[in-house]
Amino acid sequence: MIIDQLTENKAIAKQYKELLRISYQTLSETDKKIIRLAFDMAVEAHSNQRRKSGEAYIFHPINVAKIVAEQIGLDATSICAALLHDVVEDTKFSIEDIERNIGTDVAKIVHGLTKISSLKKDKNISLQAENFRKMLLTLNDDVRVIIIKIADRLHNMQTMDAMPEYKQVKIASETLYIYAPLAHRIGLYNVKTELEDLSLKYTEPKRYESIKLKIEETKGAQESFIKTFSKFLKHELSKERFKFEIKGRNKSIYSIHRKMLTKNISFEKIYDKFALRIIYKSNKNNEKFLAWKIYSIITDHFTPNPTRLRDWISAPKSTGYEALHITVMGPSNKWVEVQIRSERMNEIAEKGYAAHYKYKQGNQKDIGIESWLNRIQEVLENNTGNAVDFVEDFKLNLYAEEIFVFTPQGDLKSLPQGSTALDFAFFIHTEIGKKTRGVRVNDRLVPLSKVLESGDQIEVITSDKIKPSKNWLDFVVTSRARSIIKSSINDDKKIHAEDGKEILRRKLKSLKIPLNDKTIRQMLLFFKLDNSQDLYYRIGIGSMDNKKLKAFANDYNNTLLNFFKRRVNKSQKNTNVDNDKITEKYDTLVFGKEKETLAHSFGNCCNPIPGDSVFGFITVNEGIKVHNKECPNSLALQSNFAYRVISARWVDSSSEEYNAILKLTGIDKKGLVNEVSRTISNNMNVNINKINFDTEDSFFTGEIHVSVPNKNILNKLVQNLSRVNGIDKIVRE
Repeated sequence: MIIDQLTENKAIAKQYKELLRISYQTLSETDKKIIRLAFDMAVEAHSNQRRKSGEAYIFHPINVAKIVAEQIGLDATSICAALLHDVVEDTKFSIEDIERNIGTDVAKIVHGLTKISSLKKDKNISLQAENFRKMLLTLNDDVRVIIIKIADRLHNMQTMDAMPEYKQVKIASETLYIYAPLAHRIGLYNVKTELEDLSLKYTEPKRYESIKLKIEETKGAQESFIKTFSKFLKHELSKERFKFEIKGRNKSIYSIHRKMLTKNISFEKIYDKFALRIIYKSNKNNEKFLAWKIYSIITDHFTPNPTRLRDWISAPKSTGYEALHITVMGPSNKWVEVQIRSERMNEIAEKGYAAHYKYKQGNQKDIGIESWLNRIQEVLENNTGNAVDFVEDFKLNLYAEEIFVFTPQGDLKSLPQGSTALDFAFFIHTEIGKKTRGVRVNDRLVPLSKVLESGDQIEVITSDKIKPSKNWLDFVVTSRARSIIKSSINDDKKIHAEDGKEILRRKLKSLKIPLNDKTIRQMLLFFKLDNSQDLYYRIGIGSMDNKKLKAFANDYNNTLLNFFKRRVNKSQKNTNVDNDKITEKYDTLVFGKEKETLAHSFGNCCNPIPGDSVFGFITVNEGIKVHNKECPNSLALQSNFAYRVISARWVDSSSEEYNAILKLTGIDKKGLVNEVSRTISNNMNVNINKINFDTEDSFFTGEIHVSVPNKNILNKLVQNLSRVNGIDKIVRE
């Protein structure tokens, strides 16, 4: 035991030295002293703690600090905060101890991190959504709180093997849902990529391993191609006396997975599985000129794809990202993406916020990340609505591509792709947005719902008589606009709701029903409303009359609420993932550990069929809804409402048929439809309900509606159809 302790102490000391060595920032002697103080406090605080893997707990904060120091590149203050991020929550030390011994700045960041951790003790029904919302509110205090939290999540994802499977899936779902998009938005692309890949490893392990294996199998051929292409580029660029380096970059496992899903193509048909990055030396004044010169040299020898040119040097992304991306037809007629960056641009791409801070000087124009943080602060301050809606709205804008538009004065502004004229009004200023009467785009009056395009010039017309209405929410996509509109509507709604509550109290009294929490819950279920304010508001504006209230009174003693309570309680006990394997025949769904057969329906968003990996979700009004684990809503449901998720799996006990739609495209030929029909007829247990083919210029599109017992048979049918000469692509709707 003494030898183990000595070995462990040596390992801790080694990690500390490495932490100082790998720091992106140049550490002064003062920095090193404060880091040492924080390190010693962390070691003492966590001396008796161990992780689930058995490892000394201190290795976790050290590794979080290493991510903060090297991968993210923050300063000594942030490194100290990372070392101490769990101290106040789990040990004898307080915020006052940190402030006294390490300093006010470190204490403030640790306090922000501790506030996030303490949210886990909240019993709010929307626990995870509320957790996310309050975490995002720390952006108001110091963005470094969020960045260290992302680093903490990254290390937890790297060391999650010792956890039970159901926790792995929950944590990985949360990571994909909010942490990876946040890392992307703050410009931490490398961290974002690792978070996504690790999340896929736990949410879809078979898909992860399959793609990983295929990448390894094609690695040799890929490296050979990169070597040949790089050698030629080096020769041509050296003629012009450029100082540069060329790096090859693999597309991440998760991004390949997403492309396979969204485009419904196989691994082999993804042509941009890797990219070349040219990083050149330059002073700030010459960067743009040299980037386009490199572009010119490359396109003199290789044909560019004009639809794949991305100029983020002239108009940087709002994350601050700058680069020139081109896709050219390289050797062996293979498309390859080339990213052209200066050393400064590359540092910003690698380190995000930290590099922005390093390169910002004097009166330099405000960098994108700071503009975004300033705008997001207003979104956070204006939002008082439902936590789940807030997180969904906020998340929509984290990954969005950008467009670039102009004010009447010619100032360039960036907005998320898909933004409307009304979004632009709120982007310019809150009060302008609230008073928008009309909008001119390129000197022509347009509807408020007009979707903007890059290059548009926009003028907003305002009136003091205008105020936001509910239908405005249909015209906007940005979280800023949505939160301000909702906040404004809620202010008006609150006034009516206060009156409505008193009116309801009087009316219920005449029906001999008390106004209490139980009654309100029953009324929300009966009238299918989301919250008590909606109920009071409807009473206040008179849309819920005496006839409706009498109908509720007659139903007052029904058992619906009690049934729902029992079902929620049962689902909470059954949130652990069922590890039983799916049987070979997939006919009937069973739920929870008890493998009960329960009434259910299927989510319209994903329409799962037997054999799909699924889970059950207990809704308020529609019982259990079954969703595919690859459903676009899967992450949101499992992150925000884990307590209402119930495990589900298919078993063999029924011959019920399921409908599926197959869409086919390809090159038309004589007898193709007959061959398709014959192929389907040769598949046992498949019935054709409808078949339709259209041909234009030798290109055909087809739609086939079939009934199948399960996914195995549908997959076999798709495989057989894909062998028919002329069919290029088959998509299941």
